[in-house]
Amino acid sequence: MRRSAVSVIAPLADKARAFGSKAGSKRIVLTGACGQVGAELLPHLRSIFGVENVIGTDVREPPPLLLASGPFHQLDVTNALQLERLITEEKVGAIVHLAALLSATGEKNPMQALQVNNVGVTNVLEAARVHGLSVFSPSTIAVFGPSTPKHTPDETVMRPTTIYGVTKVHLELLGEYYHTKFGVDFRSLRYPGVVSSAAMPGGGTTDYAVEIYHEALAKGRYTCFLKEDAMLPMMYMPDLLKATTELMLADGSKLTQRTYNVGSLSFTPAELAESIAKFVPGFEIDYAPDFRQAIAETWPQRLDDTIARRDWGWEPEYSLDAMSADMLATLRKAGAAVRAEAVEALTEDVRRAAEKREQMMKFLASQADETVKV
Repeated sequence: MRRSAVSVIAPLADKARAFGSKAGSKRIVLTGACGQVGAELLPHLRSIFGVENVIGTDVREPPPLLLASGPFHQLDVTNALQLERLITEEKVGAIVHLAALLSATGEKNPMQALQVNNVGVTNVLEAARVHGLSVFSPSTIAVFGPSTPKHTPDETVMRPTTIYGVTKVHLELLGEYYHTKFGVDFRSLRYPGVVSSAAMPGGGTTDYAVEIYHEALAKGRYTCFLKEDAMLPMMYMPDLLKATTELMLADGSKLTQRTYNVGSLSFTPAELAESIAKFVPGFEIDYAPDFRQAIAETWPQRLDDTIARRDWGWEPEYSLDAMSADMLATLRKAGAAVRAEAVEALTEDVRRAAEKREQMMKFLASQADETVKV
């Protein structure tokens, strides 16, 4: 049985007050706020720390709703001076660094991935050293490779085959170095594949697990770019947000390492399709594996998160079927809201057209009157 959002956030709010006191009540900067995780982590952090205390940033211009929701700055994390100015002017005490190019996108643009991912985290950690900031920046299951055990412990072989994985190994080691050498409070989680109802995928190998829900409702079928038996570790966004904030607010004296495996679900495309079919009768799936299948084959099937459970009490909330039920209900509700907005917009257009037509008729009538008088 999963707990309500209120029951999860309430104890975190108490820890957040202590976190704010420790940081001198300074603010948090979130990079990559327009991305798949960032778009949901931003309001989640604001619900805990307060809207004005969490500054969203991204190199992209934000959607109007995000811009109106609280403080936001356009920021290129590869520009150290821009980051320095933001930290100083906004009295920043912590950085949650998400900005990165993901696995599939990185393979198409390896040099850009090196620039964004490696230079970005280097700038963040150096700023943390200079200003005494704490840093949370996620790693990923992409740090592992074909020589890694499929049931993967925290300490194991990390020889990734993607540039994204290479940059995340760099992040883990550099973060640990800055912690050991300079005392920077660096914390990280190896995110599994992320399933989100609020944001579309951002160029990752596990994107199928989001696309499939949209296609199930829109078309009743889905063509998957992975094989039916491609098992990968996955996590529903509410659990990901919970894990992120729990590690951010964990007692530092109880942490035995800087980067943790964090587990929740492991499933194949066929198992996910079977779960969806329980809620979308007649749903069908077929398979057309592409280059992402080769990437998936180098990644773990399950993550051993024993140490996270021991050190800071990690425990996921969602089962596979609970995730499917919630995803589909949320997407259906969102679809209904969009349709209602469209109807409202159409009704408004009709009303305005009627007003213009009435004004035109009055104008023509007045002109006719003038003609008769002449």
